[in-house]
Amino acid sequence: MAYKITEDCISCGSCADACPVEAIYEGDGKYEIDPDKCAGCGTCVDACPIGAIQEA
Repeated sequence: MAYKITEDCISCGSCADACPVEAIYEGDGKYEIDPDKCAGCGTCVDACPIGAIQEA
């Protein structure tokens, strides 16, 4: 299951630092998850301090 980052993202980068497959990148105003690279591990969900990451 891939994940997505909601508009609540504060661009702190915690999710990108935690992603073991480097699927998260800095987008326009918030971070984005490349669904083709996402392994569905959920590490980013745990790393996000404000809960801005949800299942896609």
